[in-house]
Amino acid sequence: MSEVISSAALLEVWQGNRRLTRRVIEAFPEKDLFEFSIGGMRPFADLAKELLGIAVPGLTEIVDGDTRPLSEDMNVHSKAELLQLWDEATEGINALWPRITPERFSERIALFGQYENSVIDSILYFIENEIHHRGQGYVYLRALGIQPPFFWER
Repeated sequence: MSEVISSAALLEVWQGNRRLTRRVIEAFPEKDLFEFSIGGMRPFADLAKELLGIAVPGLTEIVDGDTRPLSEDMNVHSKAELLQLWDEATEGINALWPRITPERFSERIALFGQYENSVIDSILYFIENEIHHRGQGYVYLRALGIQPPFFWER
């Protein structure tokens, strides 16, 4: 099988998306980040906590085999705290990524002890899930009368 995208390029795609999601977090007024919702969807802070619960814990499991249940339960009460956790996760991703060997990408795992897939498909899910939730954040920002960041500026 030939390589379509390098590991380094895939990491840059993910981190580009994370930079954009960080700017979406920054765009929210503090109160609305934690309280605003539409149609029964969760507030954007809760969506961001889900992404945090997946990224570094998921990569840690991929690298070390340390399986733990998915947890989004984070004691975060301010935008500053959420952004700090986001930045710490960015560093964690960068630290863990080089430990994924090319052979590992095709291996099958049961992420968080329940989601069976290949490593590459799990990582693509991390990225796609973030894009999905960021789209919800864009809807929230527009409903609040706030121009979201341009999606192509990563």
